[in-house]
Amino acid sequence: MRIGILTGGGDVPGLNPCIKAVVNRVVDDGHEVVGIRRGWAGLLECDLEDPERSETCVRELNPQVVRTIDRSGGTILHTSRANPGRVKPGNVPAFLQDRMADDGPSDFTPHILEVLSRLRIDALIPIGGDDTLSYALRMHEEGVPVVAIPKTMDNDVHGTDYCIGFSTAITRSVNFIHNLRTSAGSHERLAIIELFGRYSGETSLISAYLAGVDRAIISEVPFSIDKLAEKLLGDKRNNPSGYAMVTISEGAVMEGGHLLLSGEADAYGHRKLGGVGALTGELLKERTGEGIISQTVGYLMRSGTPDSLDLMVATNYAVMAADLAVAGDRGRMVALRSGTYTNVPISVTGEGARRVDVDALYDIDEYRPKVRHVAGKPMFLY
Repeated sequence: MRIGILTGGGDVPGLNPCIKAVVNRVVDDGHEVVGIRRGWAGLLECDLEDPERSETCVRELNPQVVRTIDRSGGTILHTSRANPGRVKPGNVPAFLQDRMADDGPSDFTPHILEVLSRLRIDALIPIGGDDTLSYALRMHEEGVPVVAIPKTMDNDVHGTDYCIGFSTAITRSVNFIHNLRTSAGSHERLAIIELFGRYSGETSLISAYLAGVDRAIISEVPFSIDKLAEKLLGDKRNNPSGYAMVTISEGAVMEGGHLLLSGEADAYGHRKLGGVGALTGELLKERTGEGIISQTVGYLMRSGTPDSLDLMVATNYAVMAADLAVAGDRGRMVALRSGTYTNVPISVTGEGARRVDVDALYDIDEYRPKVRHVAGKPMFLY
């Protein structure tokens, strides 16, 4: 068999170990692995009539090529947020412009199918989050044998309790929070830590829970700046070190407000998020008169090497996906359910982003994690 593998969306620690494990699993049995560069963009930009250009879109992978890649973060295949089913006029490759729609985005899925056929791809293993896997579902519906691997530091893909990248993101966030305590305490300030999380507040919730942060603002629950100010002032008074901390999801919204967005929408309709932490800091300063530390952790959450859990899950997901692909299974996504490795129909990714169970895990009145009973819940909660 000839298996294609790609990584799409934001990078996370664990992608390179996942790529390596797929290659090592199948090559010894006589199969080939082709790495597709820059996610779905690699297939979109592959000009079948220009061999030199086509070679820049893919690379042959073997044990020698991937021997040391698991020692670093990111992805050697690079990544993008391209969506071949919805390509804006300005993003259409020159050789495809005569096939553009008259107006609006163009659907180049027929080109993608032609490229996969010419590359002799027998099975495709896409690694990504909701957006990347939504096009993987489209490929499945078009008849392409697909076995997907869920990846996102937000841990919000339906059908699985765990996505590659989440553990490392939480580990990084907890460490940064504890490090920031020294400055917050030394200056007796209110510290606001903005964490990635567009629609799901799980990173803010779990980081606050594990780091013992005073308050946590999540994407799912609009918050009152006046109420938050009152809570943090009380936390500061009750802290012998004279400071208080709050985590906040980048997708959080104030009561009566809206998401802080910038730039143009990407191929999946998302504009860039960020800035709610700084704005919250400014408003808290106005209302409390307290000194403020506003820190956006941002890409540091998803940079660097994976922790041991992400390394294990990435490797095991890869082995499962490779086995399914070689066995001829199609339309599946590997997953962790109730602590057990399994696989589910890829159609579950069409249910949208998974969100925090607010009733079970969050105290709306106190802006705090509410984790009273963990029996029967997944290891990382949700």
